[in-house]
Amino acid sequence: MTDTAAHPLQPAIRRATLDDLPEVVRLFSLPDEGNTKREDPGPPLPACYAEALERIADDPHNALLVADLEGRIVGAFHLTIIQYVAYMGGRVAMIENVIVEPELRSRGVGEVMMRWAIDEARRRGCFRVQLTTNKVRKRAHQFYERLGFTKSHEGMKLSL
Repeated sequence: MTDTAAHPLQPAIRRATLDDLPEVVRLFSLPDEGNTKREDPGPPLPACYAEALERIADDPHNALLVADLEGRIVGAFHLTIIQYVAYMGGRVAMIENVIVEPELRSRGVGEVMMRWAIDEARRRGCFRVQLTTNKVRKRAHQFYERLGFTKSHEGMKLSL
C-alpha cells in the first residue's frame, strides 16, 4: 500500500472558466458530511451556474477558483474580499464552498488551495482570512486548525 500523504499533490490554482463548471458543480453535488447543497449537475448543466459565474467574474472582489491537476479539476473554493469601514477601512478575505475530490483528500490539494487563498489575501492587503465550515465536519475543522485557523466566533444563518 502506498502512503499517499508522503506524496502531496500540487495542483495549479486558477479562476474557474465556463468549461470548468460541469466539473465544479459535480463536486458541489457530491454527498458529503454536512453538505446541504442541492445542485443539479445535469446534463445539461442548468444556465443558472453560468449566469452566476458571469456575475462573479464581473466583480473584482469575488472569485470562484479551481485546483487544476494536469487538466483535471480536483477542487474548488470561493474567495470574496470584503471591504469594511470598521477596522480602519480594513479588508477581510472570506473563503466559502471549499471542496476537494473525495479520493484525493489528505493528499495536499486542500492545503494548496488554502495557502493560495491566504497568500492572495495578503497580496490584497487583508488583515484577516475567515471561513465557515459546517459543525459536523470534524476532519475539516482539524484541517483548518492545522493551517492556523481558530474557532473564534459562532456562526448563524437564516434560510430565505
